[in-house]
Amino acid sequence: MATDGLLIDLALQGGGSHGAFTWGVLDRLLEEKWLHIAAISGTSAGAMNAAVLASGWTEGAAEGARRALANYWHRVSRAATFSPLRRSPFDRLMGRWTLDTSPAYVVMDLMSRLVSPYDLNPAGFNPLRNILEESIDFEGLARSPIKLFVTATNVRTGRGRIFRNPEITGDVLLASACLPTLFRAVEIDGEAYWDGGYAGNPTITPLVRESDAHDTILVQINPRERADVPRSAADILNRLNEISFNSPLMKELRMIALLRQVADPGTGEGARWAQMRTHRIMTDALAKFGASSKFNAEREFVVMLHEEGRRAASEFLKAHADDLGRRSTADIDALVADC
Repeated sequence: MATDGLLIDLALQGGGSHGAFTWGVLDRLLEEKWLHIAAISGTSAGAMNAAVLASGWTEGAAEGARRALANYWHRVSRAATFSPLRRSPFDRLMGRWTLDTSPAYVVMDLMSRLVSPYDLNPAGFNPLRNILEESIDFEGLARSPIKLFVTATNVRTGRGRIFRNPEITGDVLLASACLPTLFRAVEIDGEAYWDGGYAGNPTITPLVRESDAHDTILVQINPRERADVPRSAADILNRLNEISFNSPLMKELRMIALLRQVADPGTGEGARWAQMRTHRIMTDALAKFGASSKFNAEREFVVMLHEEGRRAASEFLKAHADDLGRRSTADIDALVADC
């Protein structure tokens, strides 16, 4: 294992309560004193994990970041205690973490397909707003040594906008996680924004252009491939959701792979593209849960995902710690063949 400090970047996908898996990954990586986080790009739950980490870092470096993440997810799971979106007795009996038979979830899912959130939720209430305000020092975030890049999708243009440290507010984070069938678009600087996953989940390019690190670790939540073809209505919608939120990332990785092949490795921006090393931490465990489980923030589920994240990160470090700073462990060049 490397002994000197190594700068790394993190790219964090969104995925509702499955972001607790990312919390576990971050919690484990922050234990490694030789790893120094230069920048984080995050979308939706990934953006919230990133902002909480960077805010906590300003108050106590790695240990402060770990405490901040633990407190944030504790608040999320505590709020879920009073939420109607809970597993039904049948789901509990079957040992399932999905909400497919939860009456409140079924009603919410049906209403979201028939009624606009502007009618259902005219006040724009979002339970995460207070949790974010309690968990993040936004003034401190602007001064954090860790660069943040948070993506949200401009409703009018369909393009992604990347927000950086001084611009990041509670509204920016809520915009990055704004599912348009459930929440009103979040207005920022006179423009309306939806979930950043439609444009970049997460966006990788600013990590290459604006960070001093050459190693980027992608924490991937949404399964890229599944062995079986979905047949039920719920499974079909779940797979459509996975493909939609993975598509921007896959397209950007293909673009990066092509740029690396033609970039001048000498000096300037070409050298940054040529020197980029990519890595990925993911788990097959998340593929067992349906889309409805992303709304399940019960304490037991959050803790289980956290432990799975720590396990996946430990396995990654065991297999690839010596590769960090030397070579890529996720071959994005292979993606060019799919173009």
